[in-house]
Amino acid sequence: MVADFGKPYPILIFTGGDPLMRRDIWELLEYAKSLGLRVGVAPSVTPLLNDENIARIAKYADAVSISLDAPVPEVHDAIRGYTGIWERTVEVIRKFVDHGVRVQVNTVVMRETAPLLGDMPKLLLDLGVKTWEVFYLVPVGRAGLELMPPPEWFEDVSHFLYEASKYGILVRTTEGPMFRRIAWTRKALEDKGLDPDEILKPGELYKRLVARLRETLGEPRGPALAQTVGTRDGKGIIFVGYDGRVYPSGFMEYPLGNIREKSLVEIYREHPLLRKIRAAEFRGRCGRCEFREICGGSRARAYHATGDPLGEDPACPYRPGDYTKLAEKYGLPLSEPLKPVR
Repeated sequence: MVADFGKPYPILIFTGGDPLMRRDIWELLEYAKSLGLRVGVAPSVTPLLNDENIARIAKYADAVSISLDAPVPEVHDAIRGYTGIWERTVEVIRKFVDHGVRVQVNTVVMRETAPLLGDMPKLLLDLGVKTWEVFYLVPVGRAGLELMPPPEWFEDVSHFLYEASKYGILVRTTEGPMFRRIAWTRKALEDKGLDPDEILKPGELYKRLVARLRETLGEPRGPALAQTVGTRDGKGIIFVGYDGRVYPSGFMEYPLGNIREKSLVEIYREHPLLRKIRAAEFRGRCGRCEFREICGGSRARAYHATGDPLGEDPACPYRPGDYTKLAEKYGLPLSEPLKPVR
């Protein structure tokens, strides 16, 4: 199924819920590796994730991702609904690192966690974690609208993450593609010897987060490791449920078909919605934006907020054309993957 895409093969990630609840998980992992696929596992920190299973995952997985939503135990425990789960999560991360497995820590940006993110980079480095995947909240499942930060917070967090990536941590975002716009803009300004903070003027949350970052880790240690590859729901990402149903991503419950009826390759390459997503044929501000190729907004958040999977992302406050004006004023690059406003 996944191998049918051909080489270079996509990365196959076993996620959930909890993939360890499948009785055939070890057979699936072994078969995936026998095909030459790169395999990731995203286990839940439950009693199933014991020492024996950590060692078994380490045998098959090229990487694992573990959710750690805050540097403060009480906040993470409250989000997960289990007292003591923070300590157990940190223990699990250390054990995977000791097994030589590349660990990615996943952190959700929500009202409770955003003000605490300044302490996360030091915690990650202390744990030996070099990859940080930051999830910008989508109001789906248990995540209600009351947990959503305002758009300005997502902007400030994005500015902060770019700075955090200067400490040897590869930073990526899920459902936060506006991070790529900000990373692109900050780097373009830095390359001209200009101060992004002076020109872009991030808000108070950014200032607090960066102040804490500098307090705990000192001055930046190297170039930014901010990943700006233009994947998004349905572009470079596809999600297959336990029952074979296919969705653009795990956060976007827009049915595309079922692998029991049609091949995953055909669904991914030929579905009309996915073709429009990959062509950046969006509506509203996302459709007018210079960054529609490398950003394009969260399709999942647009869908859940408006019912339109091609609509604009309500979490992004950016005004299309602002970067074009900066580019003209300061001589910044304006070429692919950027597209001038139509």
